[in-house]
Amino acid sequence: MKPQILILTLSVLVAFVVHAGSEKAPERGKDLQAVYRAGSQGSFDGPAEYFTGNVHVDLVFPANESAHYSGAYVTFQPGARTAWHLHPAGQHMIVTSSVGLTGTRDGKIIEFKAGDTIWCPPDIDNWHGATPHAPMTHLVLTGVLDGKNVIWKEKVIDEQYNGK
Repeated sequence: MKPQILILTLSVLVAFVVHAGSEKAPERGKDLQAVYRAGSQGSFDGPAEYFTGNVHVDLVFPANESAHYSGAYVTFQPGARTAWHLHPAGQHMIVTSSVGLTGTRDGKIIEFKAGDTIWCPPDIDNWHGATPHAPMTHLVLTGVLDGKNVIWKEKVIDEQYNGK
């Protein structure tokens, strides 16, 4: 894929993730708190350009003018994982079911289980996903900086995923 087309494709995906659901106004009570009803923000399957295996994303809430981060549940089927990527403003990942894996360019792979939280600092190349034998769901809280929440890179090859 030509670099210009790849950049445009990535920009569209980032814009979708950052702004997904923003047109779906939350319910507001008299105290002005916002309620985002379950399922109201949309969901989608992870695009093959950025994920290996079957991945499903359920958006929870968008970033707004006060809170420059969004939330989503991401479910990975066994062996599924993200491509290499970084978050300009960092990301918290909280496993809500099963066991997850996350790796960095130095080859270190961390296993984290339901209830554990991983903080991925800004500008650190990483990947994350399920183990080879079980699905995994995590809640991600992703910061937004200058309108960007993720910068996608190449896919993680099997040797990197397997720590070899």
